[in-house]
Amino acid sequence: MSTTTQTHLMTAEELGNLDDDSHRHELIKGELLTMSLPKQEHMRVAANLTALLWQHARVNRLGDVYAEGGFKLECRPDTVLGPDVSFVSNDRISLSPEGYHSGPPDLAVEVLSPGDRRGKVEHKLSLWLELGTRCVWLVNPRRRTVEVWRPTGERKLFHDTEELIDDTVPGFRIAVSEIFA
Repeated sequence: MSTTTQTHLMTAEELGNLDDDSHRHELIKGELLTMSLPKQEHMRVAANLTALLWQHARVNRLGDVYAEGGFKLECRPDTVLGPDVSFVSNDRISLSPEGYHSGPPDLAVEVLSPGDRRGKVEHKLSLWLELGTRCVWLVNPRRRTVEVWRPTGERKLFHDTEELIDDTVPGFRIAVSEIFA
């Protein structure tokens, strides 16, 4: 006689009610992912990029910039991901005062931490794009690079000495070195 074990799939609501301040959590198709909190270099780079994007978006009235916000991308089973930084254009902003933003951001930014495994990170970037995000940036503080991913499969790597130009946030241009300043 064989037995099967049924795993409980978590909902976005259950995720939002977790009482765990020592970790970050996301859901992929109802399965809970637990990550350690970011360390200093990661936080500094994410804060720099948040400030730079926020200032540009605000001055030009383009939309909202978020730091570590949750986006509910799928239902039953639920997928909720939280990029380090994100941009949502005015036409994609959902007015949900409680809960997660419904739908994908235009731009999701993931900052690599020293312990991140490339395969897992690439899977997450692909998932963002599959679920409707227009563009994903992978920021690597150690190498001082930004890799821009698009749903078409196009990838472009920007180095510390170059200028990052991406039309996902209209008119946004920045020296890559400023992200790591």
